[in-house]
Amino acid sequence: MTPEPSRDCPLCPRLVAYRQENRHQNPDWWNGPAPSFGDPDARLLVAGLAPGRTGANRTGRPFTGDGAGVILYETLLRTGFATGTYDARPDDGLELVDCMITNAVRCAPPLNKPLPVEEKTCRPFLIDRLAALPRLKVIVTLGDVSRKSVLKALGAPASAMAAGHGVQARVGPYTLINSYHCSRLNTNTGRLTPEMFEEIFQRAKTLVEEKRADDD
Repeated sequence: MTPEPSRDCPLCPRLVAYRQENRHQNPDWWNGPAPSFGDPDARLLVAGLAPGRTGANRTGRPFTGDGAGVILYETLLRTGFATGTYDARPDDGLELVDCMITNAVRCAPPLNKPLPVEEKTCRPFLIDRLAALPRLKVIVTLGDVSRKSVLKALGAPASAMAAGHGVQARVGPYTLINSYHCSRLNTNTGRLTPEMFEEIFQRAKTLVEEKRADDD
């Protein structure tokens, strides 16, 4: 089981070339596959699309250092899935509680758009990440590409869960909840409001608490 790629994963030539370009321009950045972050016994997994060039590709922690991370981590703090303070740095002391964050594609892609072949090549890491979470109950997918990637990782057809914000479906042993991606594009235009986003995680919290009661 290999839920995390190596720092110099060679599998996607275009992403490797982009990584090398970023290393040349910014040698003090992380510039590698962004490892999953959070609780290894998490009942909630948040699945994004791919690291941002100046976000996780720079800092080495998912959703850390870019605009999307602000609303994500503030929402996790408000809903009890995180403790501490988010300060856009991997050493800010923030900790996730019963939650892990990962990405469908682990390396930053040019223009923030991974190719379908890159999604497919990186999918075994997502499959193994899911398998390595023994208590996993709920998966929140951020955006349609993430939704499709998670469904494929679970061996489910696209029809197993419709697209759209707030859509919820039972897929195998998991409950999936889809959200619009928390990108600045969506939040600045009002397509995704903080209230809409928090409702997704409040719903996830209710499901996770039911799982905790069952485990006890």
